[in-house]
Amino acid sequence: MSYAIAIDQLNAMVPELYTGAGQPRRKFSLDEIRMLLGELGNPQRSFPSVLIAGTNGKGSTAATLASILTASGLRTGLYTSPHLTKANERIRMDRVEISDDDFARLYFRVHDAAQQLVMDGRLPQLPSYFEILTAQALLHFAAARAQVAVLEVGMGGRLDATNVVDPLLSVITDISLDHMDWLGSTISAITREKAGILRARGTMITLPQHPEANQVLGEVATELGVRGVSATAYVPGAGAAGPYSIEALGSEIPVDSPLKGAHQHRNLALAIAAAVELKSNHGFPITPASIAEGIRRTRWPGRLERIERDGVEWILDVAHNPAGAWALRAGLRSAMRDKEPRTLIFSCLRDKPVAEMAQILFPLFERVILAPIHAARAAALDDLLAAAKATGTSAVAVEPVAKAIEIAENDAQGRGIVVSGSVYLVGEVRTLLLGAGGAKA
Repeated sequence: MSYAIAIDQLNAMVPELYTGAGQPRRKFSLDEIRMLLGELGNPQRSFPSVLIAGTNGKGSTAATLASILTASGLRTGLYTSPHLTKANERIRMDRVEISDDDFARLYFRVHDAAQQLVMDGRLPQLPSYFEILTAQALLHFAAARAQVAVLEVGMGGRLDATNVVDPLLSVITDISLDHMDWLGSTISAITREKAGILRARGTMITLPQHPEANQVLGEVATELGVRGVSATAYVPGAGAAGPYSIEALGSEIPVDSPLKGAHQHRNLALAIAAAVELKSNHGFPITPASIAEGIRRTRWPGRLERIERDGVEWILDVAHNPAGAWALRAGLRSAMRDKEPRTLIFSCLRDKPVAEMAQILFPLFERVILAPIHAARAAALDDLLAAAKATGTSAVAVEPVAKAIEIAENDAQGRGIVVSGSVYLVGEVRTLLLGAGGAKA
């Protein structure tokens, strides 16, 4: 069966978060993914794993840690979500995304196994989009004889499909309010869901953060006898800009990451702490040199990513919640080399706090262009316009995205353009910019 058919079937699946009018909300449980993986030979038991949960920064942390492990000579799997342009991006071995042929082969293997389980009455329904992709990733890593895998939790932690592994380390990045319909309406409730990736007598790597999150993480860690490791020692002092150095493994290690913004210092610190822990307590062949090389070679597009086309400077950032919007706002000046951005192209999903994100970002720009995104959960342009009006910002809705790009470029006047608010939007704009001549990432 072809890759195109596999993708079409995946895309036709009802998203697990929103099942449509009159449909019951899907009940999350690890029982179904465990049943499926058992039928597939339990590939997750073939390699050790590191599991990373949080609200913001988990993808950057995962990408950096996986790059360090690859630079250390380890066959390393990386599973992340969501993707910018192509589902293959979610599944990587040694920095290389899964091929179309392998993606299709594994999709149909998982799908057929799941369908048989349903027919036999052992599964009540076919797995979700995310469960199928998770099973594909674990099979790919097992077949490639991965020596370690880094898995980014999709949502929450306790009932996320990735939580079927027995991780060597559980990493918790910064926690804020997001997915409140599913995870809870308070930091404490959300943290308790994310703390579900902790294991009895395991190891947790984190940083001090919101007091409510700190308290819950401490309580859960105490209940489970978890050993806590703080990454504080690897966070540079306030005002650090550009490359800096940290002390680790008895050496001074240069930190020169392509990931921009002061908020990335915390994500880098978590990745370094995880690498040090894997070396010191699990015998992984990690060295100061491989940590430095891995950080330098990390690739994680769409995070304060700078692209230049025809003399116009673009910044693409997938800030999709208020915490991400604040991080983008703080990092814009350094990302745009001290140029004031003029235009924002924005869109987001309807379950996001549109008004709050607009208040954070829109007043920074002379012009806001609201563009559509191709997603069932996309916010209506009328709602985006209303949010803009409430901030006193001049905004216009433009369709399609390619037209929004054209208008923004024509109106740039030598100043920068920012694209943000949704992974879907950033992915489409990035594809259009890099697909045209003259663009440089």
